[in-house]
Amino acid sequence: MSDFAGMEDLLQDFLQEAHDLLSDVDNKLVDLEKMPDDRGLLNDIFRGFHTVKGGAGFLNAAELVTLCHLTENLFDRLRNGELELNPELMDVIMAATKGVREMFGELGQMVLPQPADAHVIAALQGALNGQPPGAPVVAPAAAAPATPPPPPVSGGEPDWHALHATLTGAPVPPATEGELIAKAEAVPASVAAAAATPLAPVADGAAPSPFGRRATDRPGAQPTNARRTEERGMRESTIRVDTSRLDQVLNLSGEIGLTKNRLTSLRADILAGKNDSETLHALDQAVSQLDLLVSDLQNSVMKTRMQPIGRLFQKYPRIARDLARQLGKDVELVLAGEETEVDKTMIEDLADPLIHLIRNAVDHGVEMPLERQAAGKPPKSLVRLEARQEGDHIVLIIADDGKGMSAERIRAKATEKGLISEEEANTLDERQSLNLIFLPGFSTKAQISDVSGRGVGMDVVKTNIQKLNGSIEIRSEPGKGSVFIISLPLTLAILPVLLVLLGGQPFALPLSLVREILPIEQERIQEVGGKETLVVRGEVLPVISLARLLGWPLERYPEYGVFMQTAERSFILAVDSFAGRDDAVIKSLEDFRPKGVAGVTTLSNGQIVLILDMKELLADLGQHPDMAAGLRALAHV
Repeated sequence: MSDFAGMEDLLQDFLQEAHDLLSDVDNKLVDLEKMPDDRGLLNDIFRGFHTVKGGAGFLNAAELVTLCHLTENLFDRLRNGELELNPELMDVIMAATKGVREMFGELGQMVLPQPADAHVIAALQGALNGQPPGAPVVAPAAAAPATPPPPPVSGGEPDWHALHATLTGAPVPPATEGELIAKAEAVPASVAAAAATPLAPVADGAAPSPFGRRATDRPGAQPTNARRTEERGMRESTIRVDTSRLDQVLNLSGEIGLTKNRLTSLRADILAGKNDSETLHALDQAVSQLDLLVSDLQNSVMKTRMQPIGRLFQKYPRIARDLARQLGKDVELVLAGEETEVDKTMIEDLADPLIHLIRNAVDHGVEMPLERQAAGKPPKSLVRLEARQEGDHIVLIIADDGKGMSAERIRAKATEKGLISEEEANTLDERQSLNLIFLPGFSTKAQISDVSGRGVGMDVVKTNIQKLNGSIEIRSEPGKGSVFIISLPLTLAILPVLLVLLGGQPFALPLSLVREILPIEQERIQEVGGKETLVVRGEVLPVISLARLLGWPLERYPEYGVFMQTAERSFILAVDSFAGRDDAVIKSLEDFRPKGVAGVTTLSNGQIVLILDMKELLADLGQHPDMAAGLRALAHV
């Protein structure tokens, strides 16, 4: 049974607010490290943590109150000038906020949090007592207890509530915030002893963290990764919407209701035989007004799903700071365009790709401070994360001023790992060579560490961006830095498409991939390496028939071509004709989705049209009979 039976809504409200507060605290801590004398920042951080502690006390989350109270005391000492902020002390604070976030994860599973990592508690206590962070904790030697430790002691008396709960399994009665704080003040000596235990070395020469696993974790296990995977699987089902947008939806709904009444009245008049020009003109006006109102309503509803991307960006300065500290680098993450709005589901799916790209920039992209100085660069590296809207697309830019990438070295590494042959490597231009880093298993790291080296990060980036119908482009100059440009549709629910015809059957192509429409003259088709090609403004492009991709018989040679460009290749898609452009409302196929189909949409005449996933089709090139059969069955529904 849940520890919060009957309090689910209250708990979710607390977690939503607390997550935002903690993310804001994390960002301000990163700023505070650069400006340690800024009292305004310290006051803001103190207030944020105090608010989180108050909510935790109301929910009777004793261990969360303990951790928050100790950290809040540390902030108070800093605020009063009794302690001086340094990188080591900031590591202690960051470890505490990480522990708070982990406890949020446990609360999200409707259970009371387990005690925080003993090393973190001991480090906080040591800092409050004036002990330099990182110094060994002095504690009496004691053998590890064979039985669970007794309940915490407060004021010289056992915690009888906790003891009763341990013996009987009964729920612990709510404690007052004062009682919870009193427990926080009395940290058992066993905590200090735990902090004095040596830590295992970190792989790849990275600086070991002074903080180990949580007290409740099993040795050798990886609970953090499991918890992160579980949290990823639980997507948020709620969304914050500005009331002005809801008011707009409500007003439009009222206008549509009035127009519906007008149409009902006109329908009754026409059925009664009143079909003069005035009545027909009124009908035409009412239908036109309804069309405009429905379009406005659709746009307004879509805007309720739009969220500022700053809510996603706010967690990355902390990630960049922690990784830079671990690697011994001096990195500043600069954010821009945080007010740019993106579809909420897209924000959730962008989290992992952006984390990979930022970690990649800090780990691979930027150099060590001494190496930068030797190259005539400032010791501090800059990584820029920017978002902006361009037409009907959202563009995300991740740029660094590091060492850049060499196309020649990437080709050599891919050949060495057996990912491509030497013949293939010789045919690749610079853009195609840089795109090799997206191949599964590609990595330039000689040694595998807990940060990188397994060759899966960039593959995840490419896969997730493709799932969002987006594209990613790389620009890099050795010695100057690298830029990753991600282009995404403004919303996942409405997709601009080009309608093409194949044997009278319409198909929809994402307009974001279309560069040009041109006629195909058979005499201009040339065979290169046994494949049909067409020269367009000096560029040799392969010609791929849509019929071949779908596994349909080619009754006659197509007369038109669509110049298309994906992240991996440019090509001409040969089709019979065109049926125009449309803004498709995507309907997903839940039970039956053959390869090569991104979804379906319905035309104004009621005809169902398949929206093709060009990346999947190109990967298979129509060689799977089951895919072709599935496409034919769907197309003729």
